[in-house]
Amino acid sequence: MQKLDLNLLHALSALLQEGSVVAASRRLGITPSATSRALARLRDVTGDPLLVRAGRGLVPSPRAAQIKQQLPRVMDEVGALLGPGSSLDLAALERVFAIRCREGFAETFGPLLIEAVAKEAPLCRLTFLQKTDKSSSMLRDGSADLETAVLSDRIGPEVRGRRLFEDRYVAVLSSGHPAATQPLDADAFGRFGYVGLYREEMEEHFVENAMLQAGIEQAPSAIVANHAAAIALARQSELIAMVPGIHTRGLQAGVTVSELPFEAPPFTISLLWHPRLEADLAHRWLRSVVVDTVTGWTRQRHLGEIQQSPEQSSR
Repeated sequence: MQKLDLNLLHALSALLQEGSVVAASRRLGITPSATSRALARLRDVTGDPLLVRAGRGLVPSPRAAQIKQQLPRVMDEVGALLGPGSSLDLAALERVFAIRCREGFAETFGPLLIEAVAKEAPLCRLTFLQKTDKSSSMLRDGSADLETAVLSDRIGPEVRGRRLFEDRYVAVLSSGHPAATQPLDADAFGRFGYVGLYREEMEEHFVENAMLQAGIEQAPSAIVANHAAAIALARQSELIAMVPGIHTRGLQAGVTVSELPFEAPPFTISLLWHPRLEADLAHRWLRSVVVDTVTGWTRQRHLGEIQQSPEQSSR
């Protein structure tokens, strides 16, 4: 049997999860050619094609499908066996951590998190994975180390969590918008129109429900799939977008942010992880970095807003 390079396990995990050499290379932080070489070595080691081309993608062989089910547990066991026991040498730690999040989180907090991780563990890298649903399956199978979410019944009951920050919806307008120089009123949604967000679940329509309770019955002028698209439309038109104020801060360049003219309930963004990583020293360190970085930034931003508000500072 050939000598096995344990780094191939990470490549195999990424390839099986993504079903694409290019997508797997992005997750691993290496070039597609390096990922292709890793796949070739994996085929030699296992004596199996593992991934077979089907159309534009790759599908797993029966052997690969079996490996995919066992691989998260094996990688955890190898990590526990070879990783540090009672101490953690961050300077020597070499690991790729995957954080699954909605659009806006990486743009807002990504630079701060990358800097904080590199300062203590220069050999570690962060990968931000797009979150398209509320399922916690990627935490279970090990393809994501952490996830940000608003807690709901669709998250697995075993998943652990910790509060990051409270957010609320705000209105976003283009920088030269006719209504940008004064407080936004309810009539503006009828005069200029607004961008709606596609929702799969009725309980997620709490902003739209708040509009109806305020007597705003205007239908959206456009409906988009995510907050990034909503901000982009508002930036280049007179439409009004409604987005989470803190979560999308990194996407708000070139726009004006205004308070909503109606009461919309706040919500809490939490950090989630699977309990099998609860005691992992490297993972515990990563969780503390994310919590300290995100809560520290939101706390400073909140204090800055209070200091800039004469009404609040005089209370």
